[in-house]
Amino acid sequence: MSAKDTDELVNELKKSKNVAKYFEENQGEMVSRRLPEYLAKLLREKGLSQNEVIKASGLDASYACHIFSGERKTTRPKLLAIALAMKLTLDETQHLLNYAGLTQLYARVPWDSIIIHAVSHNKTVIETNMLLEDFGENPLLQ
Repeated sequence: MSAKDTDELVNELKKSKNVAKYFEENQGEMVSRRLPEYLAKLLREKGLSQNEVIKASGLDASYACHIFSGERKTTRPKLLAIALAMKLTLDETQHLLNYAGLTQLYARVPWDSIIIHAVSHNKTVIETNMLLEDFGENPLLQ
């Protein structure tokens, strides 16, 4: 775990006149943005198997396996289906999106607000899609 929080790092970076020195001083604080490794870590921490997560996500098994292996880039809705299937916390979900290079959920966007609610209340993908439909929003998986 990092010793400094993200705000501390941002403040240091904003004050730094030399980015190389910043990286040298904070090398241990940096994370690799590798989605497969983060997904594998989450599976271990949650005691889940990749197969059960894929089944609960509603994704095509072959496509989902490619996401887990890093062989295929994913879309935000598909990765959120995986997050819901894994019963991730909101923080874990936001990190997952970050590791994939996707935008984090933003509470001012109606679709995102519904997803935040679903994640926070451990909704399934099906329950989330029904909630999205109730509000006239696009489903996670089409």
